[in-house]
Amino acid sequence: MSAPKKVVLAYSGGLDTSIILKWLQTEYGCEVVTFTADLGQGEELEPARKKALLLGIKQENIHIVDVREEFVRDFVFPMFRANALYEGLYLLGTSIARPLISKHLVELAHRHGADAVAHGATGKGNDQVRFELSAAALDPSIRVIAPWRLWDLTSRTRLLEFAKQNQIPIAKDKRGEAPFSVDANLLHTSSEGRVLEDPAVEFPEYVLQRVVPVEQAPDTADIVEITFDRGDAVAIDGEKLSPATILTRLNELGGKHGIGVLDLVENRFVGMKSRGVYETPGGTILLEAHRGIEQITLDAGSGHLKDSIMPRYAELIYNGFWFSPEREMLQALIDKSQEHVSGTVRVKLFKGTARTIARWSDESLYSEKHVTFEDDAGAYDQKDAEGFIRLNALRLRLIATRKARRKG
Repeated sequence: MSAPKKVVLAYSGGLDTSIILKWLQTEYGCEVVTFTADLGQGEELEPARKKALLLGIKQENIHIVDVREEFVRDFVFPMFRANALYEGLYLLGTSIARPLISKHLVELAHRHGADAVAHGATGKGNDQVRFELSAAALDPSIRVIAPWRLWDLTSRTRLLEFAKQNQIPIAKDKRGEAPFSVDANLLHTSSEGRVLEDPAVEFPEYVLQRVVPVEQAPDTADIVEITFDRGDAVAIDGEKLSPATILTRLNELGGKHGIGVLDLVENRFVGMKSRGVYETPGGTILLEAHRGIEQITLDAGSGHLKDSIMPRYAELIYNGFWFSPEREMLQALIDKSQEHVSGTVRVKLFKGTARTIARWSDESLYSEKHVTFEDDAGAYDQKDAEGFIRLNALRLRLIATRKARRKG
């Protein structure tokens, strides 16, 4: 295969992607365009521009883009309408960011006339699949370069040697083995590897990035009210806020109370199991509140159907199929279910827990006069239940009769 002429690289400005940048230049002699996404990872991103300039990238080929609002509005919120949890626990913080990054890589490739995009995901993980499936769905002609599957820099020593040979600055804390690997965005922080590789050993407290240990959480609870419109959070304590601002504020509240820490051994799409520590404080509160408003606004048929497809929906996101027709079909069903999911939920935050304590809505299906233990003033005739039960018991009676007949 011929060498690419111009490559758009997903670039963090860190050591690994800086090495990839230089490797693309030396291996292919190609022009490189960098894309750095501000996903709310909490790091200063301007140093990425300086590093790219230092490595010979033209100013007009360096793109640092604030995508926080797009991330929450177009990716996180649609996913939360589904209450998506991978393997019943994981809020998919890393998974949901990858299609957004891929979208921008492909758009920049079109704008710059590039014939390839590149990422820094390894050959052992899920991210390579997510980046490349997304790119294929958005532009089937685009070439994807995955250096970790191609080069011979297979050890930390060789990476550092390459950096030194090519005058790539190496921070002091990068010269030794990092204690664990971190990926962060506005939805979560993910920590994996090194000290976390043995699932039989409790993770050390210093792993936590944005959530205080529950033992250090305040002894006084906070109460927060979250207002929803058609399944999306639109206000906190009556104040209308943008999607990214809502998640940021919930992260602060949840982190303060030790909410949203998950120690998970998951099944990667590529086949192996891995252990990760995830911190999703705002997302955990948001999930609880969304469930709370659905309790009074979704009918049983809609809610139970939605719950039944959730594992499939979550698996599609985890495996990198955000842009697949089946995910879009499920999204249409989920979004239809949210037409009346509007109202306010009051959540109590205390010592690692987020608990719904009240919910109300103009769209509520809850009828106090039907469920009251007091006089229901004719709203419900309890005698109707007898026929309902007899009809539902009919097939069970017929089965029982057949069993008795066979025994006889």
